[in-house]
Amino acid sequence: MKHKGTVTIETERLILRKFVEEDTAAAFRNWTSDEKVTEFLRWPAHTDIGVTERVVGEWITEYEKPDFYQWAIVLKNQKEPIGTISVVGMDERTEKVHIGYCIGSNWWHLGYTSEALSAIIPFFFREVEAKRIESQHDPENPNSGKVMEKCGLLYEGTLRKADWSNRGIVDACVYGMLASDYFKE
Repeated sequence: MKHKGTVTIETERLILRKFVEEDTAAAFRNWTSDEKVTEFLRWPAHTDIGVTERVVGEWITEYEKPDFYQWAIVLKNQKEPIGTISVVGMDERTEKVHIGYCIGSNWWHLGYTSEALSAIIPFFFREVEAKRIESQHDPENPNSGKVMEKCGLLYEGTLRKADWSNRGIVDACVYGMLASDYFKE
């Protein structure tokens, strides 16, 4: 893959960009402290803004690496992040990126997560030259799968007891898209 790092990507309603220190308060307020957001994730809701500060600081440091992809999802009309979308797993040998995302519950069901995922798919296939994009969700969180389907990822199956989250050991519904399929369309 030809890594480009976290580049700014704009859509009709969003700016996907690198995090900056000034985003910490908004991240804590908008999603990292929201237990509804973290129910199906691997990290607990932050009860202290210091945790969010440390995490955002780590992301900022990681931006030096060309294979680090962590975007703040920013509403153009709000100017502060409401969530994040990132590469949470990567395999150079198979040229695969695994995407994860979370968005504050105040912005659920408004199409922002789908808009963000739809924006990074062309970036990974056209610029980074990935051969596969995949994502997964807990079957108890079907709205996450709806995002994947809306963006063209195909349901490939459910792996039984293959993942873990704040809910414990869980099944994982896997979705994927191949570059060959993307370019045929």
